[in-house]
Amino acid sequence: MNTGTGDVRESGERIELAIGGMTCASCASRIEKRLNRLDGVTATVNYATETARVVFDGDPVPAEELIAQVEKAGYTAEVPRSADAAADDGAAEAADPTRPLRDRLIVSALLSVPVIAMAMAPALQFTYWQWASLVLAAPVLVWGALPFHIAAWKNLKLGAATMDTLVSMGTIAAFAWSLYALFFGTAGEPGMTHPFELTIARTDGSANIYLEVAAGVTTFILAGRYFEARSKRRAGAALRALLELGAKDVTVLRDGAEQRIPTADLTEGDLFIVRPGEKVATDGTVEEGTSAVDMSMLTGESVPVEVGPGDAVVGATVNAGGRLVVRASRVGSDTQLAQMARLVEDAQNGKAEVQRLADRISGVFVPIVIALAAVTLGFWIGTGGSVAAAFTAAVAVLIIACPCALGLATPTALLVGTGRGAQLGILIKGPEVLETTRGIDTVVLDKTGTVTTGRMTLTDVFTAPGQSEDEVLRLAGALENASEHPIAQAIAKAALARTGGLGQVEDFANVEGQGVQGIVDGHAVLVGRTSLLAEWSQELPAELASAKAAAEAAGGTAVAVGWDGAARAVLVVSDAIKPTSAQAIEQFRALGLTPILLTGDNEAVARTVADEVGIEEVIAEVMPRDKVAVVERLQAEGRTVAMVGDGVNDAAALARADLGLAMGTGTDVAIEASDLTLVRGDLRAAADAIRLSRRTLNTIKGNLFWAFAYNVAALPLAAAGLLNPMIAGAAMAFSSVFVISNSLRLRGFAPLKGNEDTPDASALPASGRRESSSLAA
Repeated sequence: MNTGTGDVRESGERIELAIGGMTCASCASRIEKRLNRLDGVTATVNYATETARVVFDGDPVPAEELIAQVEKAGYTAEVPRSADAAADDGAAEAADPTRPLRDRLIVSALLSVPVIAMAMAPALQFTYWQWASLVLAAPVLVWGALPFHIAAWKNLKLGAATMDTLVSMGTIAAFAWSLYALFFGTAGEPGMTHPFELTIARTDGSANIYLEVAAGVTTFILAGRYFEARSKRRAGAALRALLELGAKDVTVLRDGAEQRIPTADLTEGDLFIVRPGEKVATDGTVEEGTSAVDMSMLTGESVPVEVGPGDAVVGATVNAGGRLVVRASRVGSDTQLAQMARLVEDAQNGKAEVQRLADRISGVFVPIVIALAAVTLGFWIGTGGSVAAAFTAAVAVLIIACPCALGLATPTALLVGTGRGAQLGILIKGPEVLETTRGIDTVVLDKTGTVTTGRMTLTDVFTAPGQSEDEVLRLAGALENASEHPIAQAIAKAALARTGGLGQVEDFANVEGQGVQGIVDGHAVLVGRTSLLAEWSQELPAELASAKAAAEAAGGTAVAVGWDGAARAVLVVSDAIKPTSAQAIEQFRALGLTPILLTGDNEAVARTVADEVGIEEVIAEVMPRDKVAVVERLQAEGRTVAMVGDGVNDAAALARADLGLAMGTGTDVAIEASDLTLVRGDLRAAADAIRLSRRTLNTIKGNLFWAFAYNVAALPLAAAGLLNPMIAGAAMAFSSVFVISNSLRLRGFAPLKGNEDTPDASALPASGRRESSSLAA
């Protein structure tokens, strides 16, 4: 446990820093440039995860010097603490770090609504309404907009301008001029109103107040920042979820006695026990016992792996069968689970920072507006105009440039789009996700749990001539129902669903590594490998042997059944293809995407599945690190890659891909590492998610265009001193109404016909399904 400032997380010549104080992507760029000025330093700053990764070409630069450089840029930096140390910090704050921003937004919204309403509706302008507006707007500008003012001040010291600069300058200008008009002009007189008239006339501004601009813009921009912060908060959740997968405690053998200890206390060479249903505590080698271990979390392999003495097992996998005694070979940060956590972390940090569209525009727009305001002031004074009129025109330029609708452009479209997505089972994590969907041209699909159901299912029954399928399932299912093996449970579940009842079992016995045997309704039944039946002189007839060979060649698992001295049937168990997967592949192609099947399963299984759903390119037998490498290779070829997966073994690839889509039926780690989550286990939802994301992004771009267009159109009027407050108010109101109306159009988004009403494969009976018969024949 680290009790100091933190553990220096270095790997070779590399160090990571936690960055604080960034408000937009340009902040990340500024820090990155400053760090890269140091000799021998290559830095990458990720705005989404608020981290900086520094790689040293030569001798490492001390962390203190790196932190000092970041602080000179106006931000904070520290060496990240260990996960345990971070978990010990204030639990309430860690539970919801966005709460202060949310509170600021709620208070600002409550105060701003009446200010905007009074300014826009003359009927609400009672005798002293302007002073009431001042009382309500002042806390919003001073306290609500404080983050923008602080950021603008930092930018000013660095000679930079961002969206924060524009918001701060515009709101302060609007508020300051309102104070002038109220205290030194005629706006503070009892009965003053803003009549609803759209006339163009030169004015000295002494009767005009813009408190609704100061309050409204602050609230709208706070709303956008809150939703952005809420999505950023999830950046580290994948790592937390991944580390939670490991076993918390373990039973070790010490001095011949069993002892329960925390997994963190395990050392290399310790012997520990893994009982049926328990997770393997750490990587090791089996010393005693045999069992089936569910390795799908790491490998994606749908069939449990049989292990015995001398075989390796991996931490966090699940023991599905007998009792194992394992000798620990790797512990702590050396385990495969820890390596996968590093893969996910590397993938997240390796993503290019998202360049927010509004910030890119404001980078050019803000300096132009400031320059125009200065030119306007100088021009009017230089041409003999009054100082009051000159300042009115200059301030009007700043006020009209303050983007009221811009604050609504992204959050309203995102709210409507994500809300509609949630109704359709599509969860979009943040606005930065949408920017990626436009360029996606390749979709990489995990097989197990994504294209297929991810569960062992009885897919075929081959019987000897004259033998009833129902009789085979009734007897074999009864015997398998007494076993804990995943394949046995798949057969038992299908048999029960097909026949409605199973026989009575007596003298049940598990034959290690071979199968099971027992008496069912007076019949001596054997279920398992052909070698088990051969021991009882029950050889498979030629037609059953041929069916077994064909099933195994296609990647299925064949189980022989015999009783009363003869082999009666072969049952084929495999991972069934979801009935909607083929249609989903067609929809991907219609979107201009090239589908690729990527799996840890063997080539035969992968090729069979790909042929059935219509995928041409298959990459099989890959481990998690290899999946990341495949995604990187495709990106190096110039492709923009979307990855769809559901397992822990997919998490790093989901994070590395340009767009990660996780099936909601999968693991928490995959969901947290992804950009989009598909609540339904239907692959067609992925096509709908990409369509909805692209539609939402186009809506945001349309909103941004109109939000800026009205500013640009009104700037000449402001510079000419012809800006009537009602024209400004009406233009702001119109632009905001347009943005909201345009966003609400997303509520009409509909999935492709049939996508919303076809049942998921997981909801279908496990027995009697013939849609995946090609897996076994």
